[in-house]
Amino acid sequence: MDKVKMPYLVKNNFPALRFSMLMVLFLLFFSFQAFSQVKATLDTTSLRIGEEFIYSIEVKIDSTETVQFPEGQTFLPLEVIEFYPTDTTFESDRTRLIKKYGLTQFDSGRYVLPQQRVLINERVFYTDTLLVEVADVVVDTLVQPMFDIKPFLDVPPVKTNWLKYLLWVLLILAIIAGIVYLILHQKKKREEARRQLPPFEEALVALQTLDSSEFLKENRVKDYYSSLTEIVKRYLDREVDEAALESTTDELIATLELKKDAGQLEFDKTTIHKLREILKRADLIKFAKMQMESGQAQLDRTEIEEIIKVTHESIPEPSEEEKLKDALYQEELLKKKKRKKIKIILASIASVLLLSAIALSVIFGVETVKDKVFGNYTKSLLEGEWIKSEYGSPAVILETPDVLVRKDLPTDEANTDVIGEVEHFEFGVYGEALYVNLTILKFKGEPIELDDEDLDAILEGALMGIESEGAVNMIVKKEWFSTEKGVRGIKASGEFNMRLPNGKISPKKVEYQVLLFGQSGATQTLSIINKKDDIYSQQIKERVLNSVEIELIQQR
Repeated sequence: MDKVKMPYLVKNNFPALRFSMLMVLFLLFFSFQAFSQVKATLDTTSLRIGEEFIYSIEVKIDSTETVQFPEGQTFLPLEVIEFYPTDTTFESDRTRLIKKYGLTQFDSGRYVLPQQRVLINERVFYTDTLLVEVADVVVDTLVQPMFDIKPFLDVPPVKTNWLKYLLWVLLILAIIAGIVYLILHQKKKREEARRQLPPFEEALVALQTLDSSEFLKENRVKDYYSSLTEIVKRYLDREVDEAALESTTDELIATLELKKDAGQLEFDKTTIHKLREILKRADLIKFAKMQMESGQAQLDRTEIEEIIKVTHESIPEPSEEEKLKDALYQEELLKKKKRKKIKIILASIASVLLLSAIALSVIFGVETVKDKVFGNYTKSLLEGEWIKSEYGSPAVILETPDVLVRKDLPTDEANTDVIGEVEHFEFGVYGEALYVNLTILKFKGEPIELDDEDLDAILEGALMGIESEGAVNMIVKKEWFSTEKGVRGIKASGEFNMRLPNGKISPKKVEYQVLLFGQSGATQTLSIINKKDDIYSQQIKERVLNSVEIELIQQR
């Protein structure tokens, strides 16, 4: 809005300026149409809310060329309600295609139809932007005054559901307790592993434990042989082959024979044959329910102990190189266990934090939790200490989260005969969460009475200033008003998308509101721009607007 050209304010210059602008636009329009293959038209530029109007794209091509018209909702902020078939007509060696779209809008205001992209033989052409006005229900607001801020109302405290909170707290504690239990359980298992006996001693202790069992007395032969074969396989698993526990009888015997032939085990074939016979018999008892002779179980138990002793004696002592490799392997294994332990702890902490965040979000809301954890700039502004101050002359009194900073604007030499003084104040950064802009203009000479046409022209300049900063797809709603003290003004509000530095258009909406007050000899313009999806910046905007007070110029 800083780029408003001040000759607009001189009433005698309006006709000539408007005529010049129309001539320039007229010439630009016809020079463009003379070379363009694509033309866009509207059947009407003014309609009421919800009415349909027809947007047509006309293309003239050769019969060999292909055309691809826009598809989908590319006409925002207007909405497509109907895609009509393409009309085709032939003119000597040229083909004319006309594609029609039924558009509408359910909110009043002035809307700019964006350029539409048309492909002709994979070459891109763009239509002109068009302006359409959607009329609202006629309301007489000329005599409607601006009211004071309504007083605060005492709201009774909301009854909290303490039982719900208690259940969530108990749930979180239960989850934490479960994670702690898992950590301690893993620690206990690791400690038991460290206290584990060597393989040979463990096997002998297990055989003694089996001797004291009641399996044979209770005729539970299947359970007896299951324990017996597990003892010998576990020993072989720890001392000879790591896959012994998971191997079948044939697989285990084949592995032992290979290790014997390779010189890794120094025992005869009789030992392997005895082990095969016991394991085969155990398989038949466990899976085929074979009956055995009396005393066979004790005999097999004695043979298993002998096999374990023979195997223990036949395992050669590891060489110094093998001991070193084993030491390195154990060191690497210890490092892996430490890393795994750290991962488990970090995963447990992350799980607790995640579950706590989910629970708190359900109870208090996602936005509240996010604001408490990460902070929120606009929320801190809203809840902080506000400042009420006067700006410029004639003064505009505002209540804002922080003081507006005075900025010097470049002077336009063409307006020095008209403008007596320009005062400009800002808060925030354009394009960020919140931006407040206040400009006060005083004119030289006798006070100039500004009519509605003048104020509307100045407001258009302010909106052009917003567009020049990167606003696209701008929706404009206008409303005239008068303050209680008779100051005439116009208000514009709506939303737009921001053009990013890389040239792309942000899908997120930005809201704006412009208040223009016109007095005899001066104008006061307040602009507030905020992000639409930020509820706190919206509340700040409403509070600032409700605090506006205007100083009247004393009439001579």
